Amino acid sequence: MTRKKIGVSAKRQMTIPKQFYDELQLENEVLCEMVDDSLIISAVKKELDFSEDILEDLIREGYEAGDELIQEFTYRKNKLSDAAQRILDEERDYITYDSVDKLFDDIMDEDDHD
Repeated sequence: MTRKKIGVSAKRQMTIPKQFYDELQLENEVLCEMVDDSLIISAVKKELDFSEDILEDLIREGYEAGDELIQEFTYRKNKLSDAAQRILDEERDYITYDSVDKLFDDIMDEDDHD
């Protein structure tokens, strides 16, 4: 684990060290979470978008521009989102940690096994 002490301005602004920024491949936004007495900053995960794939399938299936295409597209996209959320929920371990250090220790142990 790499740690670095950084300053906080009077306007509550921080500068993320370049090494961290580059390694996390950060862009314009980060996710900020409070865990116990710690602040965790992580990269925002990009949502998978299968819109083009869904539209290609619908066109291949014979749907033409119009309300029926839009309705079926919306239905399939929602179903895909629901399925992805179920998969994520099943994979989540729902472990609670007493401290951030224990969370990071657990994460580092997982990385060692990969």
